[in-house]
Amino acid sequence: MLDALTLATGVAALLLAAWCGWAAYRDQPTKDWHFIGMAVVTLLTLVQLVVGVVQLARGEEPEQGTVIFVAYLLGSFACVPAAGFMSLAERTRWGSITVAASGVVLAVLEVRLHDIWKG
Repeated sequence: MLDALTLATGVAALLLAAWCGWAAYRDQPTKDWHFIGMAVVTLLTLVQLVVGVVQLARGEEPEQGTVIFVAYLLGSFACVPAAGFMSLAERTRWGSITVAASGVVLAVLEVRLHDIWKG
């Protein structure tokens, strides 16, 4: 895996979490700008998914197993979009809290992906 991409994705996820957490603190639902931020973070996870699959196709192996690595890649890719859809259903501050929580979860998933790849 690319360390810089993993770091960038984790930092972007934490920034999204802080931004949506601030909106929740101000009692605001997710807004269009938040969805643009979610799209940026999702794009980073898509790039990471493609890089991970390409590295696996080239024969590189994660230290802790391919199946768990692919599962974490797919989970990290689905984390923020799922929270985004949930925030559309809940147009209160709880929608913002949901997206903020997904940003924290994604940052943790990024650390775990790094651990799985490096061992």
